[in-house]
Parts: sequence; structure tokens; C-alpha cells
Amino acid sequence: MNVYTTDSIRNVVLLGHGGSGKTSLVEAMAYVSGLTGRLGKVTDGTTISDYDKEEIKRKFSINTSVVPIIWNDTKLNILDTPGYFDFVGEVEEAVAAADAAIIVVSGKAGVEVGTEKAWELCEKYKLPRMFFVSEMDVDHASFRAVVEKLTELYGKKIAPFYQPIRENEKFVGYVNVMKMAGRRFTGIGKREECEIPDYCRPNLDIYREAMMDAVAETSEEFMERYFAGDEFSVGEIRAAMKTNVDDGSIIPVSMGSSVELRNIHNLMNDMVELLPSPDKKSCAGINMKTNEIFQADYNFAKSKSAYVFKTIADPFIGKYSLIKVCSGVIKSDDVLYNASTESEEKLSKLYVMRGNKPEEIAELHAGDIGAIGKAGCKTGDTLSTKAAPVMYGRTEISKPYTYMAYRAKNKGDEDKISQALGKIMDEDLTVKTVNDSENRQTLLYGMGDQHLSVIVSMLAEKYKVDVELAKPKVAFRETLRKKADVEYKYKKQSGGHGQYGHVKMTFEPSGDLDTPYVFEQQVVGGAVPKNYFPAVEKGVQESVLKGPLAGYPVVGVKAVLYDGSYHPVDSSEMAFKTAAVQAFKKGFMEASPILLEPIETITVLVPDKYTGDVMGDLNKRRGRVLGMNPSGPGKTEIVADVPMMEIFGYSTDLRSMTGGSGTYSYEFARYEQTPSDVQEKEVAARAAEV
Repeated sequence: MNVYTTDSIRNVVLLGHGGSGKTSLVEAMAYVSGLTGRLGKVTDGTTISDYDKEEIKRKFSINTSVVPIIWNDTKLNILDTPGYFDFVGEVEEAVAAADAAIIVVSGKAGVEVGTEKAWELCEKYKLPRMFFVSEMDVDHASFRAVVEKLTELYGKKIAPFYQPIRENEKFVGYVNVMKMAGRRFTGIGKREECEIPDYCRPNLDIYREAMMDAVAETSEEFMERYFAGDEFSVGEIRAAMKTNVDDGSIIPVSMGSSVELRNIHNLMNDMVELLPSPDKKSCAGINMKTNEIFQADYNFAKSKSAYVFKTIADPFIGKYSLIKVCSGVIKSDDVLYNASTESEEKLSKLYVMRGNKPEEIAELHAGDIGAIGKAGCKTGDTLSTKAAPVMYGRTEISKPYTYMAYRAKNKGDEDKISQALGKIMDEDLTVKTVNDSENRQTLLYGMGDQHLSVIVSMLAEKYKVDVELAKPKVAFRETLRKKADVEYKYKKQSGGHGQYGHVKMTFEPSGDLDTPYVFEQQVVGGAVPKNYFPAVEKGVQESVLKGPLAGYPVVGVKAVLYDGSYHPVDSSEMAFKTAAVQAFKKGFMEASPILLEPIETITVLVPDKYTGDVMGDLNKRRGRVLGMNPSGPGKTEIVADVPMMEIFGYSTDLRSMTGGSGTYSYEFARYEQTPSDVQEKEVAARAAEV
């Protein structure tokens, strides 16, 4: 592939709801631009960007992939992202590497939750954006309905650039709003002039006026001419549009059909003309040597630096680190310094990825996206020169809250599984594993149930190891509510030395649920010699690890040794420890033992219209709503305390309640007494297990 300079590069991320047609659009652009000789289909598993076995099997994108497309001597680095919310980490990585976005909306399904989430991401990263209304060849697709909904949501900045011409339910051409000219399709990327049909006029006038209003807003001179009734030339409109798109005051709306390859050429023309090249964007890091800000700004004349925004760790194609060059020109024989690991990376080869196919390249200019193979760096690392070591801020990635317990189906696979999961976690930062030694389980965290199912499938397909997912155990605690006074005599005679230990103890609540136990001795007159006190405490210490009620750790117990007796020959530390253990069991069960359950403080962010449903559901989960706060336009944040065991399966329920628009996070708050019915069930379940 040729080398492209910064001004002839566009890094564009495709965003949108799952199934809106992002991958098909990439395929159409690749075909129209001449990159491929045949049009791949998602349904057949033949697209460039959905190359993974899981993606082909499930027929939707799971990973972000980069497809460089050359159009009008410009390199369009297209980042195709997943639309399903379980794979949001991939989307966040892609958005951080992009300089502009195209939000794809299905002309048939209209504006969906994923469309609004894509908009929010663009707002967060201040990305210039365009809308592309796909599936215009489908019956009942309505461009007008989509434009009306977008205008209702985002106001006057929505500016349709084209209007479809449909005849007998077929998509046959378009009207260019800027030029006020009709065009009829004659072939791929080909069209001829035609009359504007009368039925297009009413909407066309509205679109045209919106566009002229926006152009007039760009300068006082234009405003005066507009009021004087002057017409703007196409060149003036284009120049004004570029400025407006850059600062986000105009959001162009294009449309077309990826299947019939219609109006794709216009979309690529607009990407080249209207979307900014990297040198129009700012980018800054910290020089680790001088502690000063390093203003990279995608300037090819500054010292080399690049940010690793994604890792591909595939057992079939190997490991690649996807980089965006932030400054300078990186060449294939460079030695780069990784400030995070304080180590040097020798690049043997530089690549440009096309889906999963690496293509060697001699150099990458500032602003370009490429890949390095077999490097020791991780996602979020910065590569620069040792003379000017730079570090860029890491991309903010969503935290996973959905989890299941997992175990190997085949004994002896544990090491293989942990290595495979390590590789998956290198690729996907929204996956994590936690070893819960207390409940003897390992937990797998992801963004949702579908995400976890994909991970299990990947382990089986790619890494040839099978795991089973199960409902995780909850980390209960045991404590007591009353005081018990007990005596236990441990006596064993078996010829020669026997065993003798005798203790009288009280057990009561200590009032501190953060510490397992408090031990005191109040023995008078040497009834139990001092040298046996540590043995008695050791007995208590061992007993609190697994409580007598259901085998959970014990907290908040005060144990007092106040009397007992000993035998000058048969008494030993072992005997007193055993006596203390038995006394603990007896005393604990006599002192109204109870189970404590972990309580989490959960924060749920939902559109206002769903607050009633969400609060009703939290109440069903034994939750206590602590407060509601407005959080941005049309959204409410609900804060509640909910028992940990009731949060299981919440991500799926919240999505179905809110159509996918609700999000949540939680953190541990404290332990509280478990209701008696829950306690009975749990104790019975543990007894059956044992």
C-alpha cells in the first residue's frame, strides 16, 4: 500500500445500533472503491471486517476492525464497530482513535437506542459526525421519518444533503440538496441528470432552507446576503459546510443502499471533503523526562510517538498491536521506547490491517493507523523515542459488572484456561477474572450475558478448552445476636498420656462486623494456666473461618474465657484448642446465630420514562431506593441499596425493561441480616451440598 501524508488521511468510526448496516456499508465502500472484486455479505460470513469465527457464526460484529479504503487519493481508515451493547469496550477503543464518525441508521428500523448511544459517545469525544440512512432499497424505508426524528432529538443542526427518489417502491435516484439537481442511478457509482419529481418538492424545500440557514450562520457577510435574497454558490456552500461539520454546528445526513451499492460514492466524496484530517485535531501527552506537556497534534515534524489503541491476540493470525501515530513518521526499522514498561521495542515490520489481513508498509505518517506485530506492548501503552519519552492518557473503558462462576469441564485444563483468558483479556479490556478463594470459585466478568457466552464459545473454538458457567455463590457471613455461656470438657484416655482440656466461655456480639472475633480471658486463680490461653484463642481463630450455621466465615463475635480446669500430666495445647473449638460450635448455635448478606449500592442511569419500572423492579429485588437525581437531558440516576444475591441477572432485566438504554454500576456497601426465609433456604442448600 502507498504511504499517505497526514492531510490525505481520514480516520472515521462507524457507529450505530446492532443490525443497522455498518458492516454492509464497509463492504459496499470496499467494492465501490475497487478494494475488493466481489461484494461480501454478513449472512454468508464473507465480509472483510467480520472475519472472526464467532462473528461469522452469530452474524454480527464482536470486534472493531480497521479497513483502509482509498478514494480520491485519500486514505479512509474505516473503523467498523460492534452495535451490540455487550461489546462497548471495542467501540470505546475505536472512538478514541477516530477523528470523525458516521452514525448509521436503518431506514426501516429508524432511530434506535444504539443511535442515541452513538451520539452520546460522539459528544463525549467531541467528534465531528454525519448520519448515513441505510437500507433505502427496502420496502417501507423512510428517509423523511428518520430526518424528522433526528431533528426532534438534536435540533436544527440536522441537515439532509440528499433526498431519495423512489418509484414503485424502488430506490432509483436522489436529489442533491446543495445543487438542487436530480440524479438517476445508471450503474455502480454512475448516475445521470433527471428532473426533480413534484412529490419531492415539499420536503426538498424544507431541507434546502435548513441548509441555507446553516450557511448564513457562518459569517455576517453571508447573513446579510441571505437576508438580501442572494443565492450562495455551490463552492461557498461546500466551504461553509466544512467549517460547520468541523465544529459540530451542522450534522449532514446522507442516505443510500449498501446492497444495491447506491449513493455510496457520494458518501465517500463527503467523507473526503467534509470530515477533518488528523492535522486539524489536537492531541497532547506528557514528556516523561521533562514533565512538560508534549503537544503532538499529529504533526509529522515532531518526534515520533504513537498510541496503542487496540490489541489483536489471535492464535491463528498472531498478536498485533494497532497503533495511531500521534506525531512524527514511524518507519519499519525503528526502535521505539515504551514509557509504561520502560522497555524498548524493535519494529521488524510495520503493517496496515485490512480486517484480519496484515499488509506490510514502509512507514506511517502522523495521524495514520497501522499495526506492529509480536510487540510486548499492551492496549493503552505509548510508544515514542527514548530521547523524548511521551505518555498519552489511556482510553476510558467501561467496567464490567455481569459475572458468572466458571470451572474447567476437563480436569487438568485449568492452566490452559487461564492462559487463554489472559490472551482474551489482552484483546478485550472489558473482560476480567477474579479468584474468590472464600467461596472456592473463580469468577468471569463481562459486559452482559451475551458477552460471557461469546467468551465461552471463543475458549472452545480458538483455544480448544471447555468451561462451564454456573450461578456464583454469594459471600455470606455468620454472626450471633445473643449471649451464650458454655462449658466444654475434652477428655481422652488411651493408655499412657491422655488428653485433657476444660474451658468455660461466653460468646456474644462484639458490635464490630469488620473483624471476625475479639478474644479476652478473665481466668482467676490459675484455673487455666496462662500458657494455654494462646491455644484457646487458636481454637476460636480456626472456628471463625467456617461457621457452624452454614460454613460461612464468622464476624462480630466476642469470646471470653473465664474459667476451666487442667490436668498436670494430660493437658496440652492441642487439648485446649480442641475444647475451644467445640465450645465455640455449641455456644454459637445457642446464641441465636444469623446469616449476614452483602449489600451493594447500585446506581442505575435510565431515561426518565423508565424510572417507574426500574424502581418497581428494584423493590422486587428487596432494594431500598436512597434517591433520584436528574442526570443530563431526559435522564435520571437512581441510587439504591440492593442485596448482592438479587443483582444476579440484572443486566438482562434492565436492558429488556429499558430497551437497552439503561446502564448500571454498583459497589459493596456493608453486611446486613438476611431475612429468615432466605436464611432457611441458604442453610438447607449448604447442608445438602455438604
